[in-house]
Amino acid sequence: MRKLLGILLFFLMQISVVFSADINLRDYDEFDVPAGTHIPVISLQEFSTAYCEEGDSVSFITTSDIYLYDKNIIPQGTRLNGYIDKKNEPIIGTNAAMRVFVNKMYLKDGFEVPIKSYIYTSNNNIIGGELTPPEEYIRIPHYQRWAMFRAMGTLQCVPGAKRKMGEHVTISSGADLIIVLVAPIHMTHRVVN
Repeated sequence: MRKLLGILLFFLMQISVVFSADINLRDYDEFDVPAGTHIPVISLQEFSTAYCEEGDSVSFITTSDIYLYDKNIIPQGTRLNGYIDKKNEPIIGTNAAMRVFVNKMYLKDGFEVPIKSYIYTSNNNIIGGELTPPEEYIRIPHYQRWAMFRAMGTLQCVPGAKRKMGEHVTISSGADLIIVLVAPIHMTHRVVN
């Protein structure tokens, strides 16, 4: 009896699959958001090299709509999540540095889209890492040949060889940032008002 019910159930499932194949499904509007797209965002929390570690989570929210031709593909208020991918402590001569990788985008309706992007900076997407100012300046006198008296000259301050200790870098909550995509996003879903 169980075998007969199992076979009957199997045939009913096959028939429902055949009939459901004839149903016209909604036509999905698939598109690709190209790599290199800039997304303006604000930070939802403060993060710093002083107290954050590699792997700590960070969140952002978009500040404006992103359009591709006439379609609003990323609406304002979309949440983006990521983590601190790389962190360098401050040393003598160099400030601290970090790189933030953003890997998830949550549209307003809760749909999750995986992305590959970084917070954009002109320093290869690394926040911080600048040289520190010199510890001391050396005064070097320069005498002009045209001077009537050889005692006249100019005192020039030249940076010394030693530099100051580096400082931690902090991104405050509400800071305006730009996220740049490093790989295209294949989207099959967008929020329609």
